[in-house]
Amino acid sequence: MKRKKLLKRGWLGGAVSYAYLTILSIIAIFPLLWILLSSIKSKGELAGDPTSFLPKSITFDNFRTVFGQLGFGNNVMNSIMVAGATTLIAITISALGAYGVVRFFPKFGKVLTRILITTYMFPPILLAVPYSIIMGKLGLINNRLGLIIVYLSFSVPYAVWLLVGFFETVPIEIEEAAQVDGAGKFQVFGQVVLPIVAPGIVAVAIYTFINAWNEFLYALIMTNSSEKMTVAMALKSLEGQEVLDWGVMMAASAVVVIPSVVFFMLIQKRIAGGLASGAVK
Repeated sequence: MKRKKLLKRGWLGGAVSYAYLTILSIIAIFPLLWILLSSIKSKGELAGDPTSFLPKSITFDNFRTVFGQLGFGNNVMNSIMVAGATTLIAITISALGAYGVVRFFPKFGKVLTRILITTYMFPPILLAVPYSIIMGKLGLINNRLGLIIVYLSFSVPYAVWLLVGFFETVPIEIEEAAQVDGAGKFQVFGQVVLPIVAPGIVAVAIYTFINAWNEFLYALIMTNSSEKMTVAMALKSLEGQEVLDWGVMMAASAVVVIPSVVFFMLIQKRIAGGLASGAVK
């Protein structure tokens, strides 16, 4: 009898939990779904009945305008190149740096990571003028490489500080066992340690990519041609038009949001996949 009551309570608790999580998921996804559905509505429908949820007729004219007349595809490629390069470089530098701090300079590393994280005490706007002067002297104004360097200066310190905590959870005995089996230092790092700290790597990748993708201030300061604009700048430029076309704005917003969502969906599988694979190897 007691067992049946426990099972009943467990089933009821699980049902309540799933219902609660479902409601939260609907609330979280509603803005994105609203943007997507509004982007495929006709101009007349969007202007006549903007509160309607489902479109009466589906049209892709807004997307044709975004990619055809506004050249949004070039802006998307600029953002993919800048955000992708920033993410890959940040992961490489921060992983090597955090591992070196934990294994070779543990005492000095704690002080170093605290110094690194203090850089976030300064708002980005305070560094706008110094960065502009430096990049101007280096000839990197209106250059994707300049944006990548600026984004790395903000993402790498936080990524190193974050990954230090993950590398500290890796038992040294696992690395010693791999070395006894004949693995070199780079093999131990790449095939044993990195799979264990894969959730941290994923967190760094998501944080870096989304920040670089959505960043607007430095992209505005360091870019002066439409050909080098990122999607954040291109989307902001639509607000400056005399007559704002909400259908085009929704389509452009969808183009900006979807890559971040897709990137997260593709990479989030590694959060659970790498927890124990390194120990097995």
